[in-house]
Amino acid sequence: MEDYGRYNYEQENNQNMKDGTGMYYQPVSPKKPEKKNKGKWARKIGAVALSAVLFGGIAGGAFVGVVQLSGNGGKLTSEQSNETEKTKNNQTKLQTTSSTGNGTINSQSLDVSDIAEATMPSIVSITNKSVQEVQSYFDMFGRGGGMQQEVESCGSGIIIGQNEEELLIVTNNHVVADADTISVGFIDNQAYEATVKGTDSDNDLAVIAVKLADISEDTMNQIKVASIGDSDSLKVGEQVVAIGNALGYGQSVTTGIVSAVDRQVGDSESENGFIQTDAAINPGNSGGALLNMKGEVIGINSAKLASTEVEGMGYAIPLSTASPIIEDLMNRTTREKVSEDQASAIGISGENVDSSISQAYGIPQGVLVAEVTPGGAAEQAGVIAGSVITKFDGTSVSTIEELRNLLQYYAAGETVDMVVKIADNGEYVEKTVSITLGKAQNVTSGNENQQGNLQEGSILR
Repeated sequence: MEDYGRYNYEQENNQNMKDGTGMYYQPVSPKKPEKKNKGKWARKIGAVALSAVLFGGIAGGAFVGVVQLSGNGGKLTSEQSNETEKTKNNQTKLQTTSSTGNGTINSQSLDVSDIAEATMPSIVSITNKSVQEVQSYFDMFGRGGGMQQEVESCGSGIIIGQNEEELLIVTNNHVVADADTISVGFIDNQAYEATVKGTDSDNDLAVIAVKLADISEDTMNQIKVASIGDSDSLKVGEQVVAIGNALGYGQSVTTGIVSAVDRQVGDSESENGFIQTDAAINPGNSGGALLNMKGEVIGINSAKLASTEVEGMGYAIPLSTASPIIEDLMNRTTREKVSEDQASAIGISGENVDSSISQAYGIPQGVLVAEVTPGGAAEQAGVIAGSVITKFDGTSVSTIEELRNLLQYYAAGETVDMVVKIADNGEYVEKTVSITLGKAQNVTSGNENQQGNLQEGSILR
């Protein structure tokens, strides 16, 4: 399967889109013959009671992570921003609907429109802006002229909780990868800047954070935390709903069934299985929610795993796989990019080891250390040429680009743990080294005269 996660807006806008995108229908049960008078008042009372149960289920909502939702429709309020749920180790935890008591959505299946209404406040759009260097026409003929391009990409996310200072949102790692700036758009169309809390590239998961102090009270009153369901209980044929920022046009709703559970996808670097569904999952849906008919999140959609060659085969990361990873990421220290004078370096040159190289040569996936800078941070930490870096400060790395992006958040002089795999008698042995980061040297790209030559582009993830 090819990476379906990046598309140009202009290309998408030139396509003829059919009416009915995101529309759904619900089968109507045959009408039963009415019985005269008998049980008339009993039916009315029963209907009122059932309506109250459904309304209470939707309005009550459920809280996930670290907040207790209010009674006014499950919305967050500024007064509740300090109400946190912690473990004995002061760790933020995800909470399933089964453990939230009276705050749950009713266990009875809901209509798709009810699910959409109840869940939309917990789904966000994510915009990733980055600057990338691209080859120009003149550069193709060896005349130089490379230029930088500002790229804007769009994806989705799910509000999963908050701590004392931040609102926490889960998404796909590829949605926020390589970002220079990240902004989050809420249901009230207000956007706020976010920072990366933690990422796991192996499982394509990331948690980003928005400072509570930056979010207006009006926005806080309209958003809420998603309800988490049990993905292990899913059955093939069960109806599901997908919500996300499809094609970057804004939140849309699609519906379908579970086509398979624990499905292995060849192009994925994750060893875990996925939920397969025929609900439409398009570029821009990545990081959005896959919900069961109780309105609970049971999967995180990934358009990256889709293909242009097939229809009706979308994939989502099951919450049973994602939950422990999310809890780890949401408890990490939030970092901001350091200034240029504090920029750090490891002191290596390296090569990417992807899945194809790994299979062909038996080298672990990660960053292969081709050369170690004499006297640099890596050499002092005992890293040698031929080693493969797989983790940096608890975050998995599979490419030099990922490692370089991580270093933007660490100042020279900081000491962190780095996991490397070292060849020993034909086998790679994992070792954790403590490395004190060196000071980065100023390196020019050779395109100093091209800094003003900035183009704009857009992709979807």
